[in-house]
Amino acid sequence: MSKIAIVTGGSSGIGLNVAMCLKNAGCTVYELSRRDVPNSPFNHIATDVTDEVAVQAAVKRVLEKEEKIDILVNCAGFGISGAAEFTELADAKRQLDVNFFGMVNVTKAVLTPMRKAGGGRIVNISSVAAPIPIPFQTFYSASKAAINAYTCAVANEVAPYGITMCAIQPGDISSGFTDARKKSIEGDAEYGGRISRSVEVMEKDERGGMKPAVAAAYICKIALKKKVKPLYAIGFSYKAFCVIMKILPIGLSNKMIGMIYAK
Repeated sequence: MSKIAIVTGGSSGIGLNVAMCLKNAGCTVYELSRRDVPNSPFNHIATDVTDEVAVQAAVKRVLEKEEKIDILVNCAGFGISGAAEFTELADAKRQLDVNFFGMVNVTKAVLTPMRKAGGGRIVNISSVAAPIPIPFQTFYSASKAAINAYTCAVANEVAPYGITMCAIQPGDISSGFTDARKKSIEGDAEYGGRISRSVEVMEKDERGGMKPAVAAAYICKIALKKKVKPLYAIGFSYKAFCVIMKILPIGLSNKMIGMIYAK
């Protein structure tokens, strides 16, 4: 009997590749994203993850057709950049609303049916920008750090019911995410051009980064594993960076980040 999987943000980038990977592994895949997707290779349900009512309705549709949900992969998200001092509060809230609370909405919607069924797997896509907070991507880093904390806490809450959760932290990915980032260089003059220089470094790294299909293959593997640990990083170098961040004194590690992204 095929596993029933929901993938959010599955119309492009990592989400699309994860959905395809799960389908190729024999899963029945439901893809949730805001945009209409004509001729989708999956069961597409147009859903804004920030709309709790719409999310609940989408999950209800899946349950009416399949009667269970085995896997949820939360990929929906976007990025903003700019100096925290000059970032509009509405933009900061939108960043958290999509990346964090959108994930919360979908996770909350599937937890009850998973608990009643006695099991399920939830995978939340975080970022190495969570353990490595990047200046001028402050609110993006904050949203991903929130995902990590939420995942680790809720994993313990639901463990007695056979539900396992983890957060996966990709590094630089060569995808449409870079072009979709909402960028602001307001205050660049006051900050000595450091905002624009920082974003240039980020975008150069991203465009030369891992292909979405490679990251998706790793995510898919974790989604289908029997047992998982709470946090993963994709790729040897990023795993090493995460370990180094834990070992080094915080003052030193944060200074090193500043030398790369805030000079």
